[in-house]
Amino acid sequence: MKIKKVIARQILDSRGNPTVEVDFYSTKAWARAAVPSGASTGVHEAHELRDEDKTKFGGKGVLKSVLNITKLADELEGQSFSDIHEFDQWLIKKDGTENKSNLGANTLLALSLGFIKTQAQENEMGLFEFLLPNQKSYRLPVPLMNIINGGAHANNGVDVQEFMVAPVCGGSFSEALRAGSEIFQSLKKVLNSEGHSTAVGDEGGFAPKLKSNRQALEYIMVAIEKAGYKAGQDVFIALDVAATELFDGEKYQWEGKKITPDQLIETYKSWTEEFPIVSIEDGASEDDWSTWIKLNQTIGSKIQLIGDDLFVTNPKRLKMGIEKNAANALLVKINQIGTISETMNTVSQCHEVKYNTIMSHRSGETEDATISDLAVGLMCSQIKTGSPCRGERTAKYNQLLRIEQSLGSKASFWGINAFKKS
Repeated sequence: MKIKKVIARQILDSRGNPTVEVDFYSTKAWARAAVPSGASTGVHEAHELRDEDKTKFGGKGVLKSVLNITKLADELEGQSFSDIHEFDQWLIKKDGTENKSNLGANTLLALSLGFIKTQAQENEMGLFEFLLPNQKSYRLPVPLMNIINGGAHANNGVDVQEFMVAPVCGGSFSEALRAGSEIFQSLKKVLNSEGHSTAVGDEGGFAPKLKSNRQALEYIMVAIEKAGYKAGQDVFIALDVAATELFDGEKYQWEGKKITPDQLIETYKSWTEEFPIVSIEDGASEDDWSTWIKLNQTIGSKIQLIGDDLFVTNPKRLKMGIEKNAANALLVKINQIGTISETMNTVSQCHEVKYNTIMSHRSGETEDATISDLAVGLMCSQIKTGSPCRGERTAKYNQLLRIEQSLGSKASFWGINAFKKS
């Protein structure tokens, strides 16, 4: 593909903070791409370049990134690249650092996303199909739908960052999405009837002030039943603890107390016995390897244990986790690593060892719905993209609905197989 020009700009993400967007032109097509940003970020993530000018956007501007893209665009004009791997290697070499701290991971990702979306347009294919061509069928992921927010996403006294429902019923993505949406609306009625706030957090889930983490689970069970679904059959529960935010180096902050890693593991174990929990993300802190290993030994044969801050979509971190047997699934966040080809390589690494992969948004999102295509095209069995409200979240669900419709009989749904242990 021969590059014609790239135009970069600063736009706003879903939290009202700046992020970078590009319009990427080849000689035959063009595409637009925008970069997300996280709230609870792992220390091992690739570097997000910000302006640090406190007089504008509190220092969170991305005009440095825009300028870097503009400079790179001058070099790229008229150049041809055979594929995303060759293009990304050019970007990585230009940056020259391990964590992309020179040009910024947001700079590289904007260009990487723009390139592959434009290449798909040139080939007159949907991005999912361009990534995975000539398939007899394509599988749509199970949505992990955030319906109660806590932790860094809400100031409500709840430790667990995300309480999610995982609808596996209906035989199609659209029917599963309907179930999740109906449960979300059911939960709103349940919370209202108990006098709780139904204001939403960063990812669209409700953020009520609750007495305990357990109470959130209990409310979700009631909402599932009142919506007409069977918990543990039609719908399961998934958690993102984001435990890095709770760890002081020795103990975990939990419901106003400090508890040991063993006590935290015992809490998870008891929850999985009492509630239909099928997945726990970041159940231990990002460098608390001993707790990760023990947690996997304790409940890893029964449920999915996802590494997010633990792995940060980085092949080196993932290799460490596989060797230590510290988890069994990867949360895939494209801005954690900074290029699409590196993301693809890390996902492939997971599939080789039968780790589940979950494509994920960030809490600071945009209207860009590329992760929906990536989830299908990279064969991720699940997708995390928030609650069925807020436009930047529903944009991803709506794109999956379009993909499913376009596929017709070639579309299938992962369903309960998304969580099956191999």
